Amino acid sequence: MGNREDLLTGAVQCLKEKGWARTTVRDIAAAAGVNHAAIGYHFGSREALLTAAFSQAMEEWGEETGRAVAASFGAGVTEQQRYEVMWRELIASFAGTRALWLATVEAFVEAEHNPEVRELLAAAQREGRRGLAASLLGVPEETLDEPTERRIGAVQSALLSGVCIQWLLDPEHAPSAGDVVAGLRALAGHVADTPAGPESGSHSE
Repeated sequence: MGNREDLLTGAVQCLKEKGWARTTVRDIAAAAGVNHAAIGYHFGSREALLTAAFSQAMEEWGEETGRAVAASFGAGVTEQQRYEVMWRELIASFAGTRALWLATVEAFVEAEHNPEVRELLAAAQREGRRGLAASLLGVPEETLDEPTERRIGAVQSALLSGVCIQWLLDPEHAPSAGDVVAGLRALAGHVADTPAGPESGSHSE
């Protein structure tokens, strides 16, 4: 691997072992086996490198989860069953990615006081929800329009983050895959039966 790839690998290792806030440029350089000046050359800042490392780790996690979901499908699987299988695999994966999710929580706190981190994470969030929408719909990311990305990808991202936070705090009582699907059906029925108010709806398009 080159220095850039080594730095990404080292940064992922540091995120898992030390978290976002406690990882220094020297920690990453030591884990990568390169001079810490290489971080500025390849990424510009520690924050940009950590964001790139987290995005890469989450992309790999998504691919692994996607393969696990695909392997669980049998003949005649309904869309609801497919969605529940996806959630079962997502929740099962939290144990192996706990450190990365905790690092994300740290990064969100950091973003409140650091405009660079806020901008980097916002961009990563938009990319992530586009990937989620494409995965759910089974279409290439480049074919998605912005409303679909916002409605499906952003909502799925919100669900994923919320379930993960509950699991991190109290895995024994966090929602199961069946709970998520049943809850969404109940909420959909509630929304369908609720008259629209004057402030309902989404962003103007």
